[in-house]
Amino acid sequence: MATDQMPWVEKLKRPAGDEEHEKAVTELRAMVLRGLRGAFFKRGQDEAFCEDVCQESIIKIMKNLDSFEGRSKFTTWAISIAIRAGISELRRRHHKDVSLEAITNNDDMRIDVAVATESNPGQNIDKEVLLKTLAELIENQLSDKQRTVVRALLGGMPVEEIARRTQSNRNAVYKLFHDAKLQLKKGFESKNFSMADIEGIFA
Repeated sequence: MATDQMPWVEKLKRPAGDEEHEKAVTELRAMVLRGLRGAFFKRGQDEAFCEDVCQESIIKIMKNLDSFEGRSKFTTWAISIAIRAGISELRRRHHKDVSLEAITNNDDMRIDVAVATESNPGQNIDKEVLLKTLAELIENQLSDKQRTVVRALLGGMPVEEIARRTQSNRNAVYKLFHDAKLQLKKGFESKNFSMADIEGIFA
């Protein structure tokens, strides 16, 4: 393994063409591809899908080497990036032929809110009440652009796809979502919801 003699990050940061660098990249690609096959073959995806996601993942991993903090194994960190990339690609393909309007105008859209009822079931508000209030706040408290982004994200559309459909970019989508969350939290608080009640929405 690339970690036998030298840490992964150190090898991968060496100049392209360096023997240790090229060996590490080759091993990284093989390791990531194995992880993707294990995760996505059982979901009905083929070798071509895994190869495409692997290529994208290697680029992301190389760009984010400085963000690796060593709190887990490098291999675990790298594969998690690849798995997230694969899931995003599946979502993108799922929504390829679904219009943004179809998602954002769907009043019956199911929103999966992780309300923590196991530890203190008596202290948590009914999920249906929470979802009804959320829908009302989205409709009445947000701008049109914020409403579109929030509904699209809650409907499962990837950030990249929302940015493409709105002729925007990832940072603009994240900014709209961040501002929308602040507005929604204020709305919940004005209706006497506690942070414990709504934390699952913004997890």
